[in-house]
Amino acid sequence: MPAVTDSVVLGMGCFWGAERRMAAIPGVLDVESGYANGEIAGTYDAVLAHEKMLQWGKTTQRNHAEVVKVTFDPAKVDLEKVLIQFWESHNPTQGNRQGNDVGTNYRSAVYTNSDAQQAVALKTRDVYQGALKAAGHGAITTEIAPLQKYFTAEEYHQDYLVKNPNGYCGLGGTGVKYPVAGASTAMPQAAAKAPRLEAKALNFERQLIVFESDDCAFCRKFKADVLDHWQSPVAVARTLNPEPPVGWALEKALFATPTIVLFEKGKEVSRYTGYNGEKPRFWQWLGFHLLTPAQQKIAFEQGTERPGTGSHLDEKRPGTFVDPITGAALFRSDTKFESGTGWPSFFNPLPGAITEHVDVGHGMRRVEVRSASSGIHLGHVFDDGPPPTGKRYCINGNVLKFVPDSDKKAGK
Repeated sequence: MPAVTDSVVLGMGCFWGAERRMAAIPGVLDVESGYANGEIAGTYDAVLAHEKMLQWGKTTQRNHAEVVKVTFDPAKVDLEKVLIQFWESHNPTQGNRQGNDVGTNYRSAVYTNSDAQQAVALKTRDVYQGALKAAGHGAITTEIAPLQKYFTAEEYHQDYLVKNPNGYCGLGGTGVKYPVAGASTAMPQAAAKAPRLEAKALNFERQLIVFESDDCAFCRKFKADVLDHWQSPVAVARTLNPEPPVGWALEKALFATPTIVLFEKGKEVSRYTGYNGEKPRFWQWLGFHLLTPAQQKIAFEQGTERPGTGSHLDEKRPGTFVDPITGAALFRSDTKFESGTGWPSFFNPLPGAITEHVDVGHGMRRVEVRSASSGIHLGHVFDDGPPPTGKRYCINGNVLKFVPDSDKKAGK
């Protein structure tokens, strides 16, 4: 343990997911789940019971927030970097809610141990608020205050997702990057000399535009990681000019590159600023605009459709089932079979199309299947399938898109 350490207490919804997110920061020495800044006993049962009393209007005492105490080595990571991870890892505009968790105990909070920490917290909040506003989000509701009370949570809450690798997380950030040097390049004034994109060459209904600059290493990285493999159903175009096509509208001026802007009917609906290799976060940002709420629940919250209700159960045409966000091929129709389960089933994925992960949720031990290109949840794989693999990839049809071979032959 270093001779000098520092710590800050952060509330970002369920502490299980928060613990994992913050522990991933280089220089963080320990992350402990706990309860903070309430007026009651500091136990899990007390917090849950008190929240019910608040909802019923039977008490006015303040409940604790579920928090994590992050201890770090200031020689390796400063508080600003810790807080950048905090802001990006949850939605700080939701008040007393994160994901499916609703209640004052799930409030967003930064509880500080000094005036200096308070100043850094307020500064980073204001910087991130600017980025959120530019992306169309509302006001930050995070409570920033001195730490008054702190209780360590029960042992079974500590390192929960280490003990349960596929347990509930509940965290979902906004997809908005904190605007710092090293993740984006300032938009140069000279870029305005580049020709603007022509609207007639774009898709008025839905179009992505990547605003770049000549000397932008992060633009090149985004091109290599994402654009060079683009199969998404959304049309994409690149430009060195910071202005949209004539007749189209940005919400506000661009301040960094790359900035990826989603336009619908010629108007900006969302933007993703900066890129430094976080492909899953980019695809999740885009996915929230392409998928329905029911699809989002499956893709991002490990949900499932009711058997017999999903898409493609009776699909038998020659073709390919693809990721609905990236367009990457997942399964061929000649590996599909009737399993009688009520979900589309396949005995083999395409090479490199999926990744597998141990899932111990719902009192079972299963193997989860995700799309390798976007990271979205697809379903599970079991060992009761037909030859030649003996596998049954049980997939939610609502997060598959089917592309018939006839479309390819027709050049569609």
